[in-house]
Formats: sequence, C-alpha cells, structure tokens
Amino acid sequence: MNSILIIAHAPLAHALRQCALHVFPDCEHGVVALDVQPNVSPEETIGMARVAMQQLRTSHTLVLTDVFGATPCNVAQKLVDGVRSRLITGVNLPMLLRTVSYRHESLDALVARAMVGGTQGIMQVAITAPQNQARKKNDPNNHDHQQ
Repeated sequence: MNSILIIAHAPLAHALRQCALHVFPDCEHGVVALDVQPNVSPEETIGMARVAMQQLRTSHTLVLTDVFGATPCNVAQKLVDGVRSRLITGVNLPMLLRTVSYRHESLDALVARAMVGGTQGIMQVAITAPQNQARKKNDPNNHDHQQ
C-alpha cells in the first residue's frame, strides 16, 4: 500500500492529516505530516522530511505540498525520485481524501486520482436568496436565477 507524506507551511500539514484521520481513522500509519516552521532552515527541514519519509516504511510514497516554489515544495523536490515517490503541489482536502481512499492502487494511478480529486473539489457554488426573505420591487440586484 502507498503512503502519503504531507509537507506544508505550519499548521496546514498536521491539520490536513487530522481531517484525513477524522474520515479514515485507519490511515494513521500511512499518512505522515511535516509542518514547515518559519524559523527552521531549509537544510534542517530536509533532514526532518527524510526522517518522516523513513517513518512510512513503504515502497511507494506520494508527497503532497501546499505551494509550488515555496520551501515545502523545494524540500519535497529533493526527496522524491520520480519512481518510488512522486510529488504533487497544491494540496487540498479533497485531494488528500481521494489519495487516502485509493492508496492501495499503483503509484501512477494514485497520482492521477489525486489530481482529479484536487481539481474536482474546487467549484463555485451558486448563492441563492435566503428563504422567506422579502425582496424589494424594482431592485436592480434582485435576480430570480442563480449565477
């Protein structure tokens, strides 16, 4: 089974892991989080990330980071080899939940599922008028349809 390492600006990595554990309590050993602190050097963070990767003890790891080009992503790029470990940046909760759900699939399939989960989890939701609220007549902002 694949493991998942989340590397993100503090406290996002641990918060995402806690959300995943809320939905999938059995993923405790397969999902590890590393919060990157602002006062820790990149070199020290790389060392902590290597330790976190070793904690997973699986042959394949998907590494998720928050922002491309930032320290968490730069650290992760030094860890992944593109064969036994892969990196995706722009992590969000739908992406993480999708990866936890399908962590038993091949690493290639898991990467594809993560990308789909992350993008499908982003959508604009139409706002409707609250029920039982009177509308003003001749109001230019009064729309009877969703936009």
